[in-house]
Amino acid sequence: MILSENEIQDARILIVDDQQTNVDLLEQILSQAGFTSVLGITDSTEAVSLYHAFKPALVLLDINMPVMDGFEVMEGLKSLEEDSYTPVLVLTAMQDEETRLRSLQSGAQDFLTKPFNTVEVITRIKNMLRIRLLHQKVAQHNATLERTVRERTWELYETRLEIVQRLGQAAEYRDNETGNHIIRMSKMCMQLGQLAGMNRDQAELLLQTSPMHDVGKIGIPDAILLKPGKLSNEEWVTMKQHTVIGARLLDGHSSEMMLMAKSIALSHHEKWDGTGYPYGLKGVDIPLVGRIAAVADVFDALTSSRPYKEPYPVEKALEIIKSGRSTHFDPELIDIFFLHLDDFIAIKESLLDENQQNVTKVVLSERDLEAGVG
Repeated sequence: MILSENEIQDARILIVDDQQTNVDLLEQILSQAGFTSVLGITDSTEAVSLYHAFKPALVLLDINMPVMDGFEVMEGLKSLEEDSYTPVLVLTAMQDEETRLRSLQSGAQDFLTKPFNTVEVITRIKNMLRIRLLHQKVAQHNATLERTVRERTWELYETRLEIVQRLGQAAEYRDNETGNHIIRMSKMCMQLGQLAGMNRDQAELLLQTSPMHDVGKIGIPDAILLKPGKLSNEEWVTMKQHTVIGARLLDGHSSEMMLMAKSIALSHHEKWDGTGYPYGLKGVDIPLVGRIAAVADVFDALTSSRPYKEPYPVEKALEIIKSGRSTHFDPELIDIFFLHLDDFIAIKESLLDENQQNVTKVVLSERDLEAGVG
C-alpha cells in the first residue's frame, strides 16, 4: 500500500498543550507544511473526549500540564485503542531520561524535546502519520476480508443446508407432497439436541444432517412406499431396508457431517426397548442423534398427511409419544420434549402444510403403530 502526500497532509492531528503560544506555533508550522485538519486545545481534560469525537491520526502531546498531565491523557487514550495503539508524539520541554522512558512506556510512539527543529518535527510527524495511516488501511482491509469470509462462509452454509434439505426432499416427495416434514423435523432435532446438552456446533450439525434421515426411501419401490393399506411381512422387510440403504448412500466419507448423517439414517427407527430396526439396538447403544431424530420424526410424521393416513391432531400425537416413553423413545428425551413442548409446537405451526390446516379427523393406522411412524 502506498500513501500519497495528500493523504498524509489531510490526516487529522490533535494538539494538546496547556500553553496557547505552543498550540499556535504548532498550528502555524503544520499549516505551512500543508496540513489541512489540525485541532489544538489547552485543556487536557478534554483530550480523551475530543480524541473519541475527532478521531485524529496523530496526537501531539505535552507532558507537564495542570489537572491532567500527559501521562494521564495517554492512559485515557489507551481505553479507546484497545485493538490498536495510541498514536502519540510527545513534545515537551522536560529533557530528563526518566520522562522520556516513561512517555514511551505509557504509549507514546515518539518523543521530541522543546525547543524543536521545525524540519525535524515535520519529518517525525509525517513518518508517524504514514505508519498510522498504513496501519489503519491494513486494519480496514483485514476487516473487509473477515467480513467477506463471514459472508462467503454463511453462503456456503446456506447452500450446503439447501442441498441437504433437497436431498432429503428427493425421498420425502415420494410420500409427502410438500416436503416440509424434513424442514420441521430438522429444526425440532436441533432444538431437542440443544435442550439435551449439545453445544451449538453439534446442534447446528444435527440441523444439517437430520434432513437426510429417510434418504434411503429412494430405494424403496413405489408399490410398497405408497401402499395405502397394511404392509405384508415381506413388504415390511423391504420397507425397513430404507435405513440400511440410506446409510450406504451416505457412507464412504470421513467428514463429521456425513458420519452423523449416516448414523441418523441407520438408527432413527431403533427403539429404546430394543424392538426397533434394522439392528434391534437398545437404550444408550442407540446413538444420541438417532434417539433425538426418532422423537422429532415421529411427532412430526404423526401430525403430517401421508398417502396412507390423514394427520393426527396434536393432542392425539402427544398421547402416542407419551405412551412410547421408555419403550420406543429415550425417557429423558421425552421428558425434555414435554417440558419444552411449546418450542416444538411453534416449529410445527411455523411450517404447516396446506393440508394440515384445521385438522380434526383422526384415522389411526396399523401401519403407523407397527412401524413406529415414518
